[in-house]
Amino acid sequence: MLKEFKKFIMTGNVIELAVAVILAGAVGLVVKGFVNDIMMPIVGHFSGGLDFAQMKIILTEAVPAVVDADGNETAPAVAENAIRYGAWINALINLVIVGFVLFMMTKAYNKTKKKEEEAPAAPPAPTKDQELLTEIRDLLKK
Repeated sequence: MLKEFKKFIMTGNVIELAVAVILAGAVGLVVKGFVNDIMMPIVGHFSGGLDFAQMKIILTEAVPAVVDADGNETAPAVAENAIRYGAWINALINLVIVGFVLFMMTKAYNKTKKKEEEAPAAPPAPTKDQELLTEIRDLLKK
């Protein structure tokens, strides 16, 4: 069983998949950094400094804990309950930016791939009909 597992792990597909997952994580970090550190400040600048993450509809206000003179808590704290639609807008903007960055990366990759494929192939060998016509032409010239 150990030999079978070793054979399975050492096959090319498993190793290639592992490398692809690791590279995908690294590319994900690069794209996330690009979106958060470069593009979102630009979006914030053009939106008048508006921070979408702070946009929300408060359903229940936060209430601090009530403590009596002896330091005993008489009423527990109540957390704010809100619909944070600004975070959702940020997620949508991130999706559009990430999609565009990945589109540009794929487009650049495909451009380099086409150059390799466009290398002219050797001309095909003449067919039997073409060879026969060439012989006839040569005989007629003589």
